Amino acid sequence: MAKEITPKVGPNGKQGLTNHDLNQLWLRWAFTHLSSMSYEKLQAHDFAWSYIPFANKYYADDPDAKRRLLTRQSVFYNTEPQTGTIVNGIVASLEENIALGGEVSEDMPNNVKTALMGPLAGIGDSIVQGIIVPILLSIGMSLAAGGSPIGPLFYIITWGIIGPAISFFCFRMGYKLGVGAVDMIVGEAARRLTDAFNVLGIMVIGALSAGNIVLTTTLNIPMGGEFKPLQDTLDGCFPGILPLIAVLLTWWMLNKKQYSPTKVIIILCVVVAVLCVIGVF
Repeated sequence: MAKEITPKVGPNGKQGLTNHDLNQLWLRWAFTHLSSMSYEKLQAHDFAWSYIPFANKYYADDPDAKRRLLTRQSVFYNTEPQTGTIVNGIVASLEENIALGGEVSEDMPNNVKTALMGPLAGIGDSIVQGIIVPILLSIGMSLAAGGSPIGPLFYIITWGIIGPAISFFCFRMGYKLGVGAVDMIVGEAARRLTDAFNVLGIMVIGALSAGNIVLTTTLNIPMGGEFKPLQDTLDGCFPGILPLIAVLLTWWMLNKKQYSPTKVIIILCVVVAVLCVIGVF
């Protein structure tokens, strides 16, 4: 899966992580990170589960050290799962140093997780949820619009390749950089990058909304001595104004009123149904 690495040898004579060990850490996280969630710890359960092979390798004869390892990996953790694997890589590097008898303290892994999970959530959500996923979904929906099964298959296959690829690359990059990645992620350059991705994500969502939301009115209004479609007037003054209103209304309910997505969907369905019955749409 990646170029073979030469395991380190620590001061205590133990061998460092091999390619197989790193792949185990990544695979256990990458494909189960949302399979065990709780309001108390969110993704921490899987973070700890991913370290069971690590614990068995280095602390099989030291139950107390094994307990401490799994306890510190069970502390509350939540971030964007794909780009967030940078944290998993950094923590793997730190835990390796601890297991090999290095100078890293046992508090450092949790300090790094606490410091980085927020910034990486912002970057990851902007890139993955704000750009990549909407683009792939829009392509899939366009292909499926005519009833073709290629649409959903396109999304499933492409995301099934892109998602793990991002996750694996970020994990290995985090492991390679170690704690040196902290400055890169929480520094001024990273904040500017996050702002840039947020703007780009908003532009992508706006473009996809304009291209994929179809909302027109069937009302006619008097113009001179005859009635003409209101939609023609709206298109002449502000093309796409009804889809824009729908998007802004949805954003208002989600962001300002803090309604759940399910509640917003129900409200929109009821409103549209009523307006269709009375002949507005």
